[in-house]
Amino acid sequence: MVFTVDAGNTNIVLGAFDDAGKLLFTSRLATEAAKTDDQYAVTFYDLIKLNGMDRSSFDGAIISTVVPVLITTLRNAIKKLLNVTPLVVGPGIKTGLDIRLDNPAILGADLVCGAVGALLKYCAPLIVFDFGTATTISGIDRSGAFLGGSIIPGIKVSLKALSSSAAQLQDINTDTGSITVIGTNTIDSMRSGMLLGSASMMDGMIMRYREVLGQDATVVATGGLASLVVPYCKTEGIILDDGLLLDGLYAIYKKNQ
Repeated sequence: MVFTVDAGNTNIVLGAFDDAGKLLFTSRLATEAAKTDDQYAVTFYDLIKLNGMDRSSFDGAIISTVVPVLITTLRNAIKKLLNVTPLVVGPGIKTGLDIRLDNPAILGADLVCGAVGALLKYCAPLIVFDFGTATTISGIDRSGAFLGGSIIPGIKVSLKALSSSAAQLQDINTDTGSITVIGTNTIDSMRSGMLLGSASMMDGMIMRYREVLGQDATVVATGGLASLVVPYCKTEGIILDDGLLLDGLYAIYKKNQ
């Protein structure tokens, strides 16, 4: 089996793939840069056991992270736990992705994995939304080339900035409560702005990206907050895929064997 680790600024998502490429489980934990490799090894061990698996079953691992200080920590944690040396998505690793950026080396590992996963599972051209600490949009053309994208402050980042900058606006939970277009109190107004505003942004950016990529461009949304936003979009046919980055990670792992 292959152990996959996708470490973002807010959360780390773990996965396990069998030899046939089937995703057997996913787990999510908070990203903590101050944790030691021993602490991460213990946490990973507990989550593997919690999902009914044995650490001796893993013969490979791969890491993707946008938090550079975690690379050595996560690599050492996996070595201690699984007795394998994990691959790390970065310069020098084979991805099969044709990156058309001004400087391809700057493309984040999360965007690489998302694009590889999307090309593996869906028809190009593609528009890939990843709702995480930042909301990112990736544009992939009909030939499968990664053209570039957009970066937008994430929902929770925007909320924190708003509540810390405006004395009368509190931090709110976007996961609960009803949504009305016109809020009649502060909390409902903020929820309307955050969720319906994000959905409207998504609709608008899909329209603009399709003007460049083609009106048949497939739209895929992933990330921890995607399921909160997509139901409020007017665009039809948006695909929610929580495991997109892990699928991309596994595909990259196989390309490098």
